[in-house]
Amino acid sequence: MYWAPFNLIMHNMGKINKEGHLLMTTKEHSDVMHQYNYYFRHMNPNQSTPYSYQPYHFNNEYYTNTTQNGLIDQNDLYFRQHILTFVLIHGSWADPTFWNGIAGELRKMGHIVHTPQLPGHGTDKNKNVTHAMITQSVVEYITTQNLKNIILVGHSFGGSVIQKVAEQLPDRIKRLVFWNAFILKDGESMADQFPPQGQQFILGLAQQSPDHSIKLPFSYFREVFVNLADLQTAQQIYNSTTPEPSAPLTEKLDLKAFYQLTIPRSFINLLEDTAIPAGETYGWYPHMASRLGIFRFIQGHGDHMTTAKLQPRKVAHLIVNAGRD
Repeated sequence: MYWAPFNLIMHNMGKINKEGHLLMTTKEHSDVMHQYNYYFRHMNPNQSTPYSYQPYHFNNEYYTNTTQNGLIDQNDLYFRQHILTFVLIHGSWADPTFWNGIAGELRKMGHIVHTPQLPGHGTDKNKNVTHAMITQSVVEYITTQNLKNIILVGHSFGGSVIQKVAEQLPDRIKRLVFWNAFILKDGESMADQFPPQGQQFILGLAQQSPDHSIKLPFSYFREVFVNLADLQTAQQIYNSTTPEPSAPLTEKLDLKAFYQLTIPRSFINLLEDTAIPAGETYGWYPHMASRLGIFRFIQGHGDHMTTAKLQPRKVAHLIVNAGRD
């Protein structure tokens, strides 16, 4: 019923090909959505956001038609219904470049994307940082940019960061999205989320370093963080990492205020992510995710780091599904 006026507009514009696929330029997409909006407001006069009623049917959640020369397809329209503002927080042994492909795909869909660098990561060589310093840097980024109604996304270590940021900026956050991310209980540290053997291994590496940073050996990184990658890709991703500050991993966080918040939250779970061993008392899902209370659950396939690099479009779609109304 609701697709009838849209198909009529497309038919009149000659934008439906013989296979039934919809092809248009970005400008044409903008023009036609204005017309579509007109139809919807007459069909649903009490509906202030008419696109939220638009049904969409597709056979494969990750399938998209190939786009060339600025053309977009019908599946892209699904992810372009509302412009969202994303703030993407990277994890340990990463920096903003982790998000490059994903951010690019989100921007192609028309969304606004920010990827701040955390202190002690990337180009910042100072490893003498605390979790509070990292949190404050994100708070200052959001307030300086005057960002509002944001979808705050945390990957891995970034999950603990967005927990603390949410305590300080609840009125600026529309939704929290945890992507295979740490969700700490009040009074816990990141290190507490690892089995004793894992804690001993990680913290032992810090003790061996002059600045107490942690550089993972390639053998461990390859098996745990990029388990779906071929050897060459695994080496390339490993070479892009920098040593991780250890202090934020051992700090016990006061999260009483976080667990009083009512901000909507989502959890994205990639099934082959083994960065945290799965078990009854450890792991991403359901162990840590269940701490969110009521949350939207989005699931897909991928490991901790490879999928972001090789399949950014797929991850971008998961993030939109997790972040939209």
